[in-house]
Amino acid sequence: MTGGGSGIGAATACALATAGWSVAVIGRRREPLDAVCATASGDLLAHVADVSDEASVIAAFDAVIARFGRIDLLFNNAGTMMRPTAIGAVSLDAWRALLDVNVTGAFLCAREAFRRMAAQDPQGGRIINNGSISAHVPRPLAVGYTVSKHAITGLTRALSLEGRGSNIACGQIDIGNAVSAMSASLAAGAMQADGAIRPEPMMDVDNVARSVLHMASLPLDTNVQFMTVMASAMPYIGRG
Repeated sequence: MTGGGSGIGAATACALATAGWSVAVIGRRREPLDAVCATASGDLLAHVADVSDEASVIAAFDAVIARFGRIDLLFNNAGTMMRPTAIGAVSLDAWRALLDVNVTGAFLCAREAFRRMAAQDPQGGRIINNGSISAHVPRPLAVGYTVSKHAITGLTRALSLEGRGSNIACGQIDIGNAVSAMSASLAAGAMQADGAIRPEPMMDVDNVARSVLHMASLPLDTNVQFMTVMASAMPYIGRG
């Protein structure tokens, strides 16, 4: 899994390992990855990689194959955000940096997983993409993140279609406010559509991990195509 050093990735790595999966925890910084592997119980591999770099992604998947022999699951979880910025003030460099991780990184990892899953024996596997509530509705001042997560939905659909011939299933989990370093500010106050700043309800990140584990545990002839998991009172449904 990518983005495994903290938050959703770390919680999901631990949940998968506890359930008996052999887990490769991939991220940009060695220390958090090692900490996750030390905390979790089971067979885990920490590997440093930059998902926006093609050679780094290929090397990461080579390392996983060398350690575990095959790849049955990719949780395509790595992602980044930029600070809230009106579209007129978004720099091209900031835009490209976000899309490099959120879109190109997801594509590179999915492509590499697809190659390995299609070639292995028994053939097949599962790819779970981390979408977001933002794959459906935007937050104010978040054009880059919103566009990137809509792109993930397109990636999910394309992989699902192309994977049919290789026994590769692909689904997407759209996650609301889960407690993590990336989302900590939302509990204190987030801009709403009317411009007001209000705190938003949060959920425990372990609820996301359990949801991913459920998707991962299904046989390959069954797929959760899209799942939304969020704090029940989030301002998502209705006029919020």
